[in-house]
Amino acid sequence: MALHNPGLSGPLANIFQGEGLWAQSTEPEQEGVRLPHTPENWARAPLRCLPAGCLRLLPCSVTMAPAFRLSLKAKVSDNMSHLMVDFAQERRMLQALKFLPVPSAPVIDLAESLVADNCVTLVWRMPDEDSKIDHYVLEYRRTNFEGPPRLKEEQPWMVIEGIRQMEYTLTGLKFDMKYMNFRVRACNKAVAGEFSESVTLETPAFMFRLDASTSHQNLRVDDLSVEWDAMGGKVQDIKAREKDGKGRTASPVNSPARGVPSPKRMPSGRGGRDRFTAESYTVLGDTLIDGGEHYWEVRYEPDSKAFGVGVAYRSLGRFEQLGKTAASWCLHVNNWLQVSFTAKHANKAKVLEPPVPDCLGVHCDFHQGLLSFYNARTRQLLHTFKAKFTQPLLPAFTVWCGSFQVTTGLQVPSSVRCLQKRGSATSSSNTSLT
Repeated sequence: MALHNPGLSGPLANIFQGEGLWAQSTEPEQEGVRLPHTPENWARAPLRCLPAGCLRLLPCSVTMAPAFRLSLKAKVSDNMSHLMVDFAQERRMLQALKFLPVPSAPVIDLAESLVADNCVTLVWRMPDEDSKIDHYVLEYRRTNFEGPPRLKEEQPWMVIEGIRQMEYTLTGLKFDMKYMNFRVRACNKAVAGEFSESVTLETPAFMFRLDASTSHQNLRVDDLSVEWDAMGGKVQDIKAREKDGKGRTASPVNSPARGVPSPKRMPSGRGGRDRFTAESYTVLGDTLIDGGEHYWEVRYEPDSKAFGVGVAYRSLGRFEQLGKTAASWCLHVNNWLQVSFTAKHANKAKVLEPPVPDCLGVHCDFHQGLLSFYNARTRQLLHTFKAKFTQPLLPAFTVWCGSFQVTTGLQVPSSVRCLQKRGSATSSSNTSLT
C-alpha cells in the first residue's frame, strides 16, 4: 500500500497507529545537529506524534485494527515522496477467516405440532438447509386471546435455550389460560437469526375454583384448598353476639371461612344463607358443566376422618350430603371407627375393592352420562356412574376433620380416553348405581 502526499513541501513519512497520527520528523537530527536529507539519516530520525491540526494537511486516512500495529513495517522511497506499508501478512490472515451467515427464520409446522395430556409438542423446519446451525431457542407465553400475539401481554415470554433438534415437548403444563403463543429462532456459533412467525395454539382444559359462598362454616376455603376448622361456626357465633348483643347467629355471609370468591365464578344460585350447614360439610365448584368432557384431580389428607368427591346439581339442598340424594354422585372415604371406600348415589352405596389412593382423578362426560373415578397416579379405573344428567353439574367436595387440594386446568388424559373407548366402564368393579 502506498500513500502519496503531494501537498506537503519536503518529505514526510506517515505511520498510523490507532487514532493517533505518527510522522517521522521532517528534519533528521542527531544530538542537536541537523543531518543531510538522505535515506540513511531519515531511517535514524525519531518518531513523534503530530498535533491534531496537522491532520488537515493530509488528504487521505487509514484505519487499522489494534492487532496489526506490531506487525506493520514502513518503507520509505528513495526520493522520500512515498510511504510504503506491507499488508501482505494481514491480507493472508483476513483471507483465512471464515464468516458464518445469519441463520434463516424457522417455520413452525402446525400440522405436526400437538397439544395433549397437558403437554405441547412443537415441530418446526428450516426453509433452507443450514449445516452451521448449532441450536434453537424456543419462547412461549400464555394468553386468553386468539390469533397473532399482541405487542402487550400480561404474561412474559418464557425462554428455553440449547434445543438441538427441530422439535420440543413442554410437559407438566397447567392450562390456566385458553391459548399459548410460540416462536422459534436458530443460532450458530456466531449469531442468532430472526424469530419465526409466531403461532397460537389452543389449550382447552377445565378451569374452576371453589365457591366459598357455598361452603360449610367449618370449612376454610383458600382458592383450591380446603381445611376443616372445628371452631369455624363457633367463632362466627361469638362475633355475632359481640356485634349486636342479642345472641343471634350472624349471617353466614360474614363468616371468616367464606374467603374471596373467584372473579370468574358463574353464579351458582346460592346466596350466603344457602351455604351448606348441619352435617353437610360440603363445598361446590364455581363453574357449571353442561356439555363435553372434563377432568380434574383432588389430593386429600389420608388422616381425614371422612372425605368425598363427585358432582352435584346446583339444586342440592343445604342440609343434603353428597351421595345421599338423587342430585349428587360421589366416591366416599371413611376413616372413622371403620375404614370404608364406597361409591354413593341416591342413598345407595357400593363397596369398592381397590386400595384407596391419596389422589383421585374425576372424568365427567356430560353427553354420554358417564362419571368415572381413577387413581390419578396409576390411571386405574375405580368406578363409573352411568346416568342421564338432566341439569348442569358442579364439582362437589366434602371433608370432615381433614383437608384436601384440588388441581384444575387439566386436559382429559389420553389413557382415560383409551379406557373409555375399550369399554372398561362395564367391568365388575365399577357397576353403576341406579
